Amino acid sequence: MNTDVLMGVMIPFVGTALGSGCVFFMKKELGAKVQKALTGFASGVMVAASIWSLMIPAMEQTEGLGRLSFLPACVGFWIGILFLLLLDSVIPHLHLNTDKAEGPKAKLKRTTMMVLAVTLHNLPEGMAVGVVYAGLLAGNGAITAGGALALALGIAIQNFPEGAIISMPLCAEGKSKGRAFLDGVLSGAVEPIGAALTILAAGLIVPAMPYLLSFAAGAMLYVVVEELIPEMSSGEHSNIGVVMFAVGFTLMMALDVALG
Repeated sequence: MNTDVLMGVMIPFVGTALGSGCVFFMKKELGAKVQKALTGFASGVMVAASIWSLMIPAMEQTEGLGRLSFLPACVGFWIGILFLLLLDSVIPHLHLNTDKAEGPKAKLKRTTMMVLAVTLHNLPEGMAVGVVYAGLLAGNGAITAGGALALALGIAIQNFPEGAIISMPLCAEGKSKGRAFLDGVLSGAVEPIGAALTILAAGLIVPAMPYLLSFAAGAMLYVVVEELIPEMSSGEHSNIGVVMFAVGFTLMMALDVALG
């Protein structure tokens, strides 16, 4: 794994770590409006990344199929959806801001389960980065170094609020700032691991690249629709989430086009 690829794989993890570091500088939990704004922003980034960085390159690689060029992308997309549906069913975790718990023990359990939830969300993001860089290493013409970097940067940007959303509630419920920071960082550790494993696997099955790209897109969109959009839309101030969704979508689209 060369230096550029290693940096690309680690960029999203750095975003999570920086967000988790907010616990050292902010005394209170994130307000409801701020959480909706950050969740909406993250959703927009992930949707745009799924389209421009994953689905479009997947279909470009199968142009030789003519009118059936969409087929591998559709198959990979559905496998990604079903894979996350399976994980969502078998791994115990909370749906963000939808499951409520009362009492100190219940709150501690809720925050622990939320760490698992964010960790689960980070898996498809790491896989997405890994697939794109695997394609770059394989010399795939549909994937550029700028496009791969844009995806890594976009995911790092949306990981920043995720890190804060984990570390600050943990601190507010009794954990030390250092431990809350560490838990937030560890929730993002699955990303570089998932990316590295995907690069190794994709290197062995380069012909499956369109399926892998669309698989990552399906997995990411599952997270957005199942977890993030319900969170940003529930209760009051949902319009804030919608506006920030548009901001995140526009930023990621611009990054991908400008750098790609």
